[in-house]
Amino acid sequence: MSDIGELAHKKCRPCEGVMPPLSSSEVAILMEQLEGWEFLEKMIRKDFQFKNYYQTTAFVNAVAWISHREDHHPDLTVGYNHCTVEYTTHAIGGLSENDFICAAKVDTLFKI
Repeated sequence: MSDIGELAHKKCRPCEGVMPPLSSSEVAILMEQLEGWEFLEKMIRKDFQFKNYYQTTAFVNAVAWISHREDHHPDLTVGYNHCTVEYTTHAIGGLSENDFICAAKVDTLFKI
């Protein structure tokens, strides 16, 4: 695993179907820069665990803020003490660098 700092400091770029999804080799390189995320065909996913519902909802609100700032939105599944975050770029039918940038930002948030 590499330092997520580089990805976490990047800014998402608009992509509206004009760029192809990342290749499997590009995905593999970017996956090395994330900790605990799993690659599932056209998405990346990670489950975050918390002590209680309050911490979970605080995390969800912080992820929503990141999503708004980056204009790139994950699918979230929220439970009492966990939140599953899934990223894919729907506009291109696969993964873009934006998915990895946001995943790195979420990882950084979780470490605070």
